[in-house]
Amino acid sequence: MAGRSRTREWVDRWDPEDETFWAETGAKVARRNLLFSILSEHIGFSIWTLWSVMVLFMGPEYGIDPAGKFFLVSMATLVGAFARVPYTFAVAVFGGRNWTVISASMLLVPAIAAFVVMEPGTSYSTFMVCAALTGVGGGNFASSMTNINSFFPMRKKGWALGLNAGGGNIGVPVIQLVALAVIGMSGGPRVLLGIYIPLILVSALCAALFMDNLASVKNDTGAARDAAKDAHTWIMAFLYVGTFGSFIGYSFAFGLVLQTQFGRTPLQAAGVTFIGPLLGSLIRPVGGRLADRFGGARITLWNFVAMGAATSVVILASVQKSLALFTVAFIVVFVLSGLGNGSTYKMIPGIFHNKALGLGLTGEEAAAYGRRLSGASMGLIGAVGALGGLGINLAFRQSFQTAGTGTGAFVSFLVFYAVCFAVTWAVYLRRTAARAEAAPAAEAKPQLSYAEV
Repeated sequence: MAGRSRTREWVDRWDPEDETFWAETGAKVARRNLLFSILSEHIGFSIWTLWSVMVLFMGPEYGIDPAGKFFLVSMATLVGAFARVPYTFAVAVFGGRNWTVISASMLLVPAIAAFVVMEPGTSYSTFMVCAALTGVGGGNFASSMTNINSFFPMRKKGWALGLNAGGGNIGVPVIQLVALAVIGMSGGPRVLLGIYIPLILVSALCAALFMDNLASVKNDTGAARDAAKDAHTWIMAFLYVGTFGSFIGYSFAFGLVLQTQFGRTPLQAAGVTFIGPLLGSLIRPVGGRLADRFGGARITLWNFVAMGAATSVVILASVQKSLALFTVAFIVVFVLSGLGNGSTYKMIPGIFHNKALGLGLTGEEAAAYGRRLSGASMGLIGAVGALGGLGINLAFRQSFQTAGTGTGAFVSFLVFYAVCFAVTWAVYLRRTAARAEAAPAAEAKPQLSYAEV
């Protein structure tokens, strides 16, 4: 049995690859933890992207120009990216349930700070500090994904990780929708914060009551070292910059771009801003499911092709100053970034499981090896991916400062997607095919093709 104590603290035995164990007890426990992990991560994303909403409330009376606003939201992205590294390993130190309670409770700090300072006359440096504090919400993603990765068997990781991440990502459009309602009712930013502070308390309480720690997830500093030494960790981090970096960077910047380049009012911007993050979040589990079926590398490869095509249309619309075409194409890029988020994250456990099989490991031994390195690598990959969001906002800031338009930034993003396509093909598709053709069948090791990860 799952061996859970009466206080729901620790699960002593966990073997999700054992189909009997999974059917009798594992699936129920894993799904319950997934549900409340999604809730906590959802609130975390909302708080992390809080200042993408706050800047819509900051009119001329605040004395902050568009470049200053882009820099403000960049600070939140930067801190959130770096927070993901320690958050990844906190699960092994404190336990998944325990850390979820702690990390959810920590969201009160940036929410209350913003509630206190959000008014004209507050210094820009104070706003910067408050934006930096929201980075703890970005860290929640890493610990949540690492925790859920340990609960599910390999055959279900793509869907489970996609649901967990998609449910968290959807916190971005939800807070934007709530902000739209608040602005529409002529309410101020403190009304928005007054809604979210109780929700933070609810998510922490639910984690305490309904989640579990896995005793098998031990603090393993060696895993972090081994993951950092593995080239695949950094290759996947680079690809994740193209998918998640795009998603979170555009989530922060979309409203500001509409206001700055197309002269939209706060209400007009808020009425459109949420659509891209919403659709991108909803489709992330689909990206994971497609990767489960067709292989993450294949889905990721063609997704970058589609992202490049959609970005080309965005550039055309930006040059022609067509708001309708720009908005539609930008939303398509959002959708594709969400799809790519699901497929790239499915690749991570597959790659390390593939390496375990290549080393001659089998069964639970191979699965344990894969869980160990994939869990450790997720924090590094997530952190670097989130830094892509920082790069996007800084690129927009520079583009608007020098040319008064975001076209230059979009051109740089198009080039980056082309490089991501080339890397995916060269590392996970071309090389695999070449090896398969060169190696005699008798010498082939029992490993998956990288195209299948």
